[in-house]
Amino acid sequence: VQLQASGGGHVQTGDSLRLSCAASGRPLASYQMAWFRQPLGKEREFVATINPPGFERHYADSVKGRFVIYRDDAENTLYLQMNSLKPEDTAVYYCAARSNAWSVYASNYNYWGQGTQVTVSS
Repeated sequence: VQLQASGGGHVQTGDSLRLSCAASGRPLASYQMAWFRQPLGKEREFVATINPPGFERHYADSVKGRFVIYRDDAENTLYLQMNSLKPEDTAVYYCAARSNAWSVYASNYNYWGQGTQVTVSS
């Protein structure tokens, strides 16, 4: 499966942004999907994950209550709705897919999008 992330941008503290991840090559419904992010100079970190039917979701503590991950398998697209953005959310955001159960470890994901930059100014 090929993944294409989009929707990043430069926003202010408290703003909202929605990221999209379009899948091609294989049905998105086959995969556990996730978002990761990588701040400049830091390790890639887990943000959120969603199972194929879409009813099981897990979030990093840092985004819980502010971000929502969801998927539209009919449109072959994964989303990340980000609300109440903070400067510490600034990072390159990546979507990822794997065929097995959910994981918070980037090394467990087989397929990656190219990343989209999110910058939050104070």
